Amino acid sequence: MSQQPAMPSHLRGALDLSALKPAPAGQQPRQGAPGQQAGGGVPAGSWVLDQATQGDLQQLIQLSSRVPVLVHLAAPSNPASQQLDDLLAPAVDAHGGRLILARVDAEADPQVLAAFGLAAGPAVVAVLAGQPVPVLNQPVPAEQLDQLLDELLAAAAQNGVSGTVPPLGPPREGAAGADSGPEPEAPPLPPLHQEAQDALDAGRYEGAQDAYRRALAENPADAEAKLGSSRAGLLARTSPMDADSVRERGATEPDDVQAQIDVADLDVLGGHVEDAFHRLVRFIAAHPGAERNTAREHLVDLYAIVGDQDPRTAVSRKALAMALF
Repeated sequence: MSQQPAMPSHLRGALDLSALKPAPAGQQPRQGAPGQQAGGGVPAGSWVLDQATQGDLQQLIQLSSRVPVLVHLAAPSNPASQQLDDLLAPAVDAHGGRLILARVDAEADPQVLAAFGLAAGPAVVAVLAGQPVPVLNQPVPAEQLDQLLDELLAAAAQNGVSGTVPPLGPPREGAAGADSGPEPEAPPLPPLHQEAQDALDAGRYEGAQDAYRRALAENPADAEAKLGSSRAGLLARTSPMDADSVRERGATEPDDVQAQIDVADLDVLGGHVEDAFHRLVRFIAAHPGAERNTAREHLVDLYAIVGDQDPRTAVSRKALAMALF
């Protein structure tokens, strides 16, 4: 799409902000910065962080394993930058913690631009589980922005990034509903689903799996619990992985089913769904016996994570059938 900046080739892997200045040792997150937990309930507030520092940005990239993080690499001298802020801030807040927006003055801190591989702002980049995705570099109609954010959230959910986070600060001045009293609360989740969501938000992926398993024991037809369990399992498996080591093993041990499964998991988490599916279908076609069934069962679980409605799943299912028969 014409509104999207081109992604430099070196940004197609995990985002590395190690060149940025680290936060001072022992520094606590500043008021409203990521990492602070909210009290009970869903408090009113804003999920927009203005004037984010490099330390804030490093924390936010880590938080991108739970929710998509939009980074506005702002250029205050360009009027389009303020227009982007005016569009994005209310749209992000309207999602109630499913998205975060951080605004960085890229003119004052060009090192941040370099970290994202860009020459100039303004630009808006989304980060999903450490993976950068270009979104905008100029204002768009509100309807188009809504569509972009919906697509972003759908892509995030397919990659196991589907949590919520507490507000980063108080309601923004002039925000719709900021002074209109409490908004209606969403229907509460079933207890075990809420337990699982709380565990996901805290990064306790195995705890989330356990809660979803207990929900399935109570109701084997609970489709949301089945999907949640699969996504939590993907996060639990991949969170301790060293990506370089996993990919090297996958390249040097093509006949090891676990090596191929591990790479496929990383590919799905990073959005490389077709690569993951093709890898396991190719393994299944070349390896009869018990290992074939292990790979097939894992591939079916990845289909559930990506979704049966996704066209990539339909294509892969046909390829799987041909590999099996």
